[in-house]
Amino acid sequence: MNTTRIARCCCGACTIEVKGEPMLNALCHCSSCKQRTGTAFGWSVYFVDADVVATTGKMNVYAKDGPAGYRRHFCAHCGTTLWWKSFGFMPNDTGIAGGCFTDLPQPNLSATDGGRCAWVGLPETVFKVP
Repeated sequence: MNTTRIARCCCGACTIEVKGEPMLNALCHCSSCKQRTGTAFGWSVYFVDADVVATTGKMNVYAKDGPAGYRRHFCAHCGTTLWWKSFGFMPNDTGIAGGCFTDLPQPNLSATDGGRCAWVGLPETVFKVP
């Protein structure tokens, strides 16, 4: 049986529904993720595009062009970045803000770990990629 999960923005006006398990469940410490979240890291989960069941609500898009570009979809009402498509990184998958789900397992990867703030501790079980 496939698990179905729904990620919601802060106000609940926008959602993205996915089936199955994420192919990547990671924290990222790059400057782009820090700026996207306004905090020390971003929690990103990626699902193959075929596992995206539906999106609802009025969303706006912030776009960055170029080989490392992306399209970030955020709630037009509350501004929560809910999901994105990247051109250079995992272009056939959809990234979703992990904190917008209520039922995800712990992330198992720490990407761009060299950019991690010194005060952010992680369990030893999390694989760290420089």
